[in-house]
Amino acid sequence: MMQNKPYDYLIVGAGLFGAVFAREATAAGRRCLVVDKRPHIAGNIYTEEIEGINVHRYGAHIFHTNNKEVWDYVNRFAVFNRYTNSPIANYHGEIYNMPFNMNTFNKMWGVVTPAEAMAKIEEQRAAHFTPEPKNLEEQAINLVGVDIYEKLVKGYTEKQWGRPCTELPAFIIRRLPVRFTYDNNYFNALYQGIPNGGYTKLVEKMLEGVEVRLNTNYLQHKAELDALAGRVIYTGPIDAYFDYCLGALQYRSVRFETEVLDTPNYQGNAVVNYTDAETPYTRVIEHKHFEFGTQPKTVVSREYSAEWKPGDEPYYPVNDEANDTLYAKYKAMADAEPHVVFGGRLGEYKYYDMDKVIESALARFAVEQDKINQYQQ
Repeated sequence: MMQNKPYDYLIVGAGLFGAVFAREATAAGRRCLVVDKRPHIAGNIYTEEIEGINVHRYGAHIFHTNNKEVWDYVNRFAVFNRYTNSPIANYHGEIYNMPFNMNTFNKMWGVVTPAEAMAKIEEQRAAHFTPEPKNLEEQAINLVGVDIYEKLVKGYTEKQWGRPCTELPAFIIRRLPVRFTYDNNYFNALYQGIPNGGYTKLVEKMLEGVEVRLNTNYLQHKAELDALAGRVIYTGPIDAYFDYCLGALQYRSVRFETEVLDTPNYQGNAVVNYTDAETPYTRVIEHKHFEFGTQPKTVVSREYSAEWKPGDEPYYPVNDEANDTLYAKYKAMADAEPHVVFGGRLGEYKYYDMDKVIESALARFAVEQDKINQYQQ
């Protein structure tokens, strides 16, 4: 199965998928080389220390899962705190709880009981109901009514996607979380938290004993790197692997403005979404609150959603019909690559939560192990 080469696996990308696969393969006695074009490990979950605060360089990442196996797995590499994601929305200075819950409805309409909230939403839905919603605006109003849509959905969504809600497909908001309880916990997950010391240390622990080469662009040195290993685990963009021969898949990108502020507490919460159209950024992250920090200064990042172009960091795949059709063509080409496995958010053109990335990497390694065992029998 494994050829007579220096490494059994060349793993392209030192993010979560690549690190989990490398950990499992190394533990099973396989020789792994991990390469990454960035100057650091951990991909988009990379955290760097500024003023004693672990700053999420590529946007906020909050670990949450219902899978006990995955939770136990990550706890092998870090101790997780009890952080619970409870973002708030700022609409022209009005503060609302997210996801939509009884605190939201009380602030919006003054209602106190779940029955009153349900009646108010139903009244608004009925007044503007569209039997077959053709766009995101109609779909959202069908789900939550006009007031919540106008204040908490419309502006944020249009900034996020860079186009009017009336031009966005209805399927983007198939459902909106609506809770008739006073519960501000955004993720309805059994397990949730942030690794003490940041995600970079967690990935460092995963990669202990694994050779890693940073500042190494696989696609620029493909032939010489491929020659080093029997199998390639590729976690970069699938269309880039094939030199965009069928055209480029679309993404949304994100730009960050990060600054150190000489105050111990800027906004009182880790995540504040700005849902009005006039504020140019989508949200502000205050990183110290992820780990209940008491440092004398604070670090905040403003996030601006942007149209992706080649050369930018791709964040969110635009999984509309045209892009999914194009991805299916690339996947057919990928499936025909005999010694390459495509995995992760970019390799599979799929938005993955962190726990799902880990599940996918563990499952992929199990398949690899089965192939090796069959070969050796």
